[in-house]
Amino acid sequence: MAGGLYSASLRPSPLASASSSFASKLLLLLTLLPLTLAAFAFVLQWRGGVDDDPVSRWSPEASHKFPGMDYTSPPLATVARSDCVLLPDTSSPSFPYYRDWKYTFESDLKPKICVTTSTSAGLEQILPWMFYHKVIGVTTFFLFVEGKAASPSVSKVLESIPGVKVVYRTRELEEQQAKSRIWNETWLSSFFYKPCNYELFVKQSLNMEMAIVMARDSGVDWIIHLDTDELMHPAGGREYSLRQLLLDVPENVDMVVFPNYESSVERDDIKEPFTEVSMFKKNYDHLPKDTYFGMYKESTRGNPNYFLTYGNGKSAARIQDHLRPNGAHRWHNYRKSPNEIKLEEAAVLHYTYAKFSDLTSRRDRCGCKPTKEDVKRCFMLEFDRSAFIIASTATEEEMRIWYREHVVWTDKTINNKLLKKGILTRIYAPMAIMQGLRESGVFRSVIESAPTTLSRDKFLASIESSNSSRASASQSLPSRKMGRSEVSHATNRRVLESTDSAIHEVAVSPLPPPGMDDELMLIEA
Repeated sequence: MAGGLYSASLRPSPLASASSSFASKLLLLLTLLPLTLAAFAFVLQWRGGVDDDPVSRWSPEASHKFPGMDYTSPPLATVARSDCVLLPDTSSPSFPYYRDWKYTFESDLKPKICVTTSTSAGLEQILPWMFYHKVIGVTTFFLFVEGKAASPSVSKVLESIPGVKVVYRTRELEEQQAKSRIWNETWLSSFFYKPCNYELFVKQSLNMEMAIVMARDSGVDWIIHLDTDELMHPAGGREYSLRQLLLDVPENVDMVVFPNYESSVERDDIKEPFTEVSMFKKNYDHLPKDTYFGMYKESTRGNPNYFLTYGNGKSAARIQDHLRPNGAHRWHNYRKSPNEIKLEEAAVLHYTYAKFSDLTSRRDRCGCKPTKEDVKRCFMLEFDRSAFIIASTATEEEMRIWYREHVVWTDKTINNKLLKKGILTRIYAPMAIMQGLRESGVFRSVIESAPTTLSRDKFLASIESSNSSRASASQSLPSRKMGRSEVSHATNRRVLESTDSAIHEVAVSPLPPPGMDDELMLIEA
């Protein structure tokens, strides 16, 4: 009996058997589930995953990634060189980007930045210039167009781009600008009655005055005046973003000055400067004084100044009451002297005379005589005067020789020396952005999606504006406009000469950088 009881106790009960089986299956499931998920994740990663983000496939033809979309830095960025400005080595995107080529900005994007320009360029220059600035945070563009830029084939494309306002140079516009208070004030009066660059300077100032009103009506926070051969270079910030740069500016600052760097081309056959030029000459404000003056002779290479053209940069102004232009390079205020700062790393990249054809295009826009005396009333800067005379009197072969001697940096020994000293620098960010835009198909898309025709009113305005640039170059805007009321304006100006000089500070014209004659004065200061 005892043995039977002992044997019965060794046999498992049905309940215990079921419990053990369930535990085994649960253990097996818990073991296999993580392994299965890990294997699935590996397969997804190996195949590239599933990505419905439209940014990664915005190109109509292929999946081209936008510059900066990779969260890992490019191999090039790991090479540290003092003469190169490369993409920042961070764990975040190198460039801010937006989710479609139309760049439709949300109303809460702050600050809102607008760029205004006066241009007669074609799409091949305007589109890369515009979309580059959209990439770095510009939301609004006010384009005062004439010539080629005002032609129906160009203007219909510009009109179709979100955030772009095209203003044609019509008779109505000129009559409206003829009533501007600028004509009765002293700060711009020294530029009246003169042709070529002086006329352009006045025209730019009048357009900037209108752009201020348009910017305020559009809810813009900052306004910048640029030419279409200039690119903002927002270096020194946490990301390559003009918006972020201006967001960090203290609220009590009215104007931000960006020193300009000048393109230093290494070939005489440049076709697209924005994608072919990477070497720039730094501004005096971004160099030690001893380096600047110590290398001045090598830097000028026999030209009249350190830069070929201007050296006093461009500026951004905070939209506020009583704001006015102060020439193409600065802004001012009718009620106060603006509180301004100058940035230590950010700059304006000026692609001046970057193409050989720039010699003849400047010549064709001006009807002055190619003499040393006559060019002084047409051009403000010495190099522009010399270039105009050469382009007007020399053969193409002679022009090419002159261009290579005065503009092209062909001596690699000198180039390397100035790169090591920091006078010259390499900047690749604009090239990378432009290349990304081109590969993405943005320019083709915006052209193909533009309407086939303009409205009747816009078509007539474009024709009138396009034709206006064909008028005789010897007729300047001030002389045409001022001829009817020269006496009354002169009388008003005599009265205003006694007003507060701080309010009517003389317009800031394109100025050359400091020369050797300025060295002692600057050292003493």
